[in-house]
Amino acid sequence: MSTITAATSGINLAASLDQMQELMDRSLTRLSSGTSATSPADNPVGLAQSSTFTGQNGRLQAASTNIQNALSYVQTSDGFMSGMSTVLSRLSQLATLAQDPTKSASDISLYQQEFTALQEQMRATIGGTTAEIGGTTGVASPLGTFNGVALFGSGGAGMTIDTGDTTGDVATIQQANLKSGAMLNVITEDNTGAYTLNLTTPNAVATLNSAIQQLATERANTGATEARLNVASASLQVQSQNLTSAISSITDTDVARESTQLAKYNILLQANTSMLVQANQTPKQVLQLLKQ
Repeated sequence: MSTITAATSGINLAASLDQMQELMDRSLTRLSSGTSATSPADNPVGLAQSSTFTGQNGRLQAASTNIQNALSYVQTSDGFMSGMSTVLSRLSQLATLAQDPTKSASDISLYQQEFTALQEQMRATIGGTTAEIGGTTGVASPLGTFNGVALFGSGGAGMTIDTGDTTGDVATIQQANLKSGAMLNVITEDNTGAYTLNLTTPNAVATLNSAIQQLATERANTGATEARLNVASASLQVQSQNLTSAISSITDTDVARESTQLAKYNILLQANTSMLVQANQTPKQVLQLLKQ
């Protein structure tokens, strides 16, 4: 039917043109933003899933940071204990040298000066109250700390850190126990501030050898803790990578597919525009009939 009051073909083409323009605008937005869902209406379920995954991934990354800090803590502790191992070996050597009957009193005195200086260094590193390590003042601010947290203790519950995104994912880090046993005997002072262990103390060499063994055991425990933390760190990294991949598959734009869609919408938009121009010519043709 040829009419001039209701150009239905033009109206339909105009509606189709608006639809193609909207689709093309969405495609351009996805390509420019890199996000496949530019509004919640595009993918409600996917956005809900990606929000959940993003929160979980954030917790995993925070736990990974905790583990890295814990690793730094135990590595710092082992570094101090490595130095103390060298000191104990030297103390044992001095105690053995002091037993040489050919040494003069002056020689023994020099050995004792070095012996005491090394004890002071170890005492300052381990630290403790007078109740723990004796003396007149104790060591309130030991050298052996990490970010203000003491590295060496006398046993206890240890520190608990989160190693995952759920409540049960935790690890306990024990302080190296250097305030008991033979190690305590090496650094303990009496109530006058004098060390209870010196070169002339009976069985001094045996005490130092026991301290060396105790320190070796603590270093082994620290190494086991470090190995566990490394495994936990690697596990978190894998989980985070998988979550990142899942989030990407939901929210990221498939550039190749979207570029193809854009080309399609562009062609359809041009075709609709051309057809709309043709449709608008129909009423003019009807008017020509009226002029005849």
